[in-house]
Amino acid sequence: MKKFDTEYKLLNEMYQDGYFPDFLIDKVKSLIQDIISFLETGERNLEKIQNKFDKMTEAINKLQEEFEENDSELETGARESICETIEYIIKWFDIDITVEDATSRREW
Repeated sequence: MKKFDTEYKLLNEMYQDGYFPDFLIDKVKSLIQDIISFLETGERNLEKIQNKFDKMTEAINKLQEEFEENDSELETGARESICETIEYIIKWFDIDITVEDATSRREW
């Protein structure tokens, strides 16, 4: 079972941008870390993996209102940072899913 790259900073661009509250980025990061933990088990079933990405994406969708309540939003910068992080994870674990498919349920 392959462990994730401990040197990679998840959502680095969002953390660097003061527009996004850190406590909300932490919530997104936690959802992404759940995916990483799942993939570290060695799971290779693409249907199960896609289902996990769908659940993660739907949970991120639900954070939109909380971002707005804190004078922020899941907009282009957030989308790019999240998708870049997801793409890195997919490549790291050599999963045959595109970032577009992994986040196909996104509303951001």
